[in-house]
Amino acid sequence: MAPPRGDESEGPFARLVIENATLVDGTGAPPRGPVSIVIEGDRIVDIRGGGTAGIHGGEEGWGGDTRVIDAGGHYVLPGFVDAHAHLGTPSHAAAGSLTDPEYVFKLWLAHGITTVRDVGAMMGLGWTLEHKARSARGEITAPRMVVHSMFPEAMDSPAEARAWVRSVRKRGADGVKFLGAAPELIEAAMVEAQDLGMKTAYHHAQLSVTRINVLDSARMGLDSMEHWYGLPEAMFDDRRIQDYPLDYNYSNEQHRFGEAGRLWRQAAAPGSERWRATIEELVELDFTIDPTFTIYEASRDVMRARTAEWHADYSMPYIMRAFEPNPKVHGSFFFDWSTADEVAWKRNYRLWMQFVNDYKNAGGRVTVGSDAGFIYKLYGFAYVRELELLQEAGFHPLEVLTSATLNGAELLGMDGDIGSVEIGKKADLVIVRENPVANFKVLYGTGHLRLDPETGELGRTEGIRYVVRDGIVFDKDKLLADVRELVAKEKAAETKP
Repeated sequence: MAPPRGDESEGPFARLVIENATLVDGTGAPPRGPVSIVIEGDRIVDIRGGGTAGIHGGEEGWGGDTRVIDAGGHYVLPGFVDAHAHLGTPSHAAAGSLTDPEYVFKLWLAHGITTVRDVGAMMGLGWTLEHKARSARGEITAPRMVVHSMFPEAMDSPAEARAWVRSVRKRGADGVKFLGAAPELIEAAMVEAQDLGMKTAYHHAQLSVTRINVLDSARMGLDSMEHWYGLPEAMFDDRRIQDYPLDYNYSNEQHRFGEAGRLWRQAAAPGSERWRATIEELVELDFTIDPTFTIYEASRDVMRARTAEWHADYSMPYIMRAFEPNPKVHGSFFFDWSTADEVAWKRNYRLWMQFVNDYKNAGGRVTVGSDAGFIYKLYGFAYVRELELLQEAGFHPLEVLTSATLNGAELLGMDGDIGSVEIGKKADLVIVRENPVANFKVLYGTGHLRLDPETGELGRTEGIRYVVRDGIVFDKDKLLADVRELVAKEKAAETKP
């Protein structure tokens, strides 16, 4: 269980004021400032300054009971939403234990993530919901949590599928995540979820995608597709089934991921009638694409992922072991990964990214999810990398930040409370020392390495300073110091005789 909050946090306060900041509000509007953001309890009650956005100006004195943060020269963003997260996974088991939740929570918050959608509740639904409740009460250092329960594939009937949805809703689940099942079971569960006001997410696994692709599930009312499986299959013109090698075995994960990297080239060409029609229909259905580019990035450059600079101080040793090639662990598939495999994945990314960018340009909703905890991707760090990859796909940095904030809130049905910095909304904020619109690398916990032209010395940017969630102020430096200590303790424990 996660421990109670410590000295890494303060508040909430009767009044909290963030003064002199440059504001990026999450709606796509350009930066403006200086502004002062006034927070009472867990809500934003005023935004003052910033030219015509607040001509009434600010005040020199806020009263003795006010906590003031001078954000001169800093940027303030809405708290980030990780739309595809896993609090932990049993593949990280070390001597029978699961991923340390304190470790995961603090890495998330240290990178500005104030809300996570846990898709699957892999640590157990009851355990995950208990941590969700403790976070909501402000008892632990953690983001706000939205929890989706994993739909079991083996069901006897649609009636049983609907009963299962009712049971997890009664326990407190916010939504359902699908991997695959018989179409009549998926549709029954999805209808029941909609009737109960629950959200739905779908990873269209290759074992079932010939019966339900993305267009099929979107027509059923699916809220979001995860990753990209099922999308190329919805645009096949000259085939119905992926062109699998004749010796393919889905249970061999190098086969699975190796051939997945050759799938987009089998779909309709960019700009074709089929391509455009797919985009138009999904936009009309108010569908969300949660691409998680970052989780597959090792497939196009495994050495880069394996040697990322943050692994030394921030990756638990049991997580690093789970990342290494192992036929028994999901996502640890680099048994004999070749140049040809990486080249295929690079080509795959170009087509995949073009579709996502075209979808965004057509008015479709794209969110930011990391799926960290697999394939050399670490909590928090992977989220920042996803921002960079969306920019690579063609998004303007302000469009990236809207995907990370307001779009994520809309997907969760929480945009009335979070997702943008506006009067009346929750006080979920990220206070950054440098300009993230100019360079997302400043958001990494390890900072951004750059040369000082005056001294000729290399130095690291300071990045995020504070993260605010529900009016509670978290100190990023203390969060990361705690994480380094947790990792060091785990390494020391493993080296004892």
